[in-house]
Amino acid sequence: MNPQSNTGDPEFWELRLYTAGQTPKSLAALENLRRICEQHLQGKYRIEVIDLMANPRLAKDHQIVAIPTLVRKLPEPLRRVIGDLSDTERALVGLDLRRAA
Repeated sequence: MNPQSNTGDPEFWELRLYTAGQTPKSLAALENLRRICEQHLQGKYRIEVIDLMANPRLAKDHQIVAIPTLVRKLPEPLRRVIGDLSDTERALVGLDLRRAA
């Protein structure tokens, strides 16, 4: 399935993960994000990884104050989750995939 073909779908999720190189915390965040997406958004998501070590100016331009930071671009509204996403429940609530208990 081509993720590009789903960008008009209101249920399609565009996620951007800001990392700082290949640190253990950045790698854990990406692994955890992929696991969460496969469990809850099968075939309805696209992940873009932005390495701020390669382009540090983006941190200021995109108002990123901590690493790793996950930004949900779509569906709106924009949401941010900071950390390695190892707390799945917190990540699901932060992404608005699940209501807080």
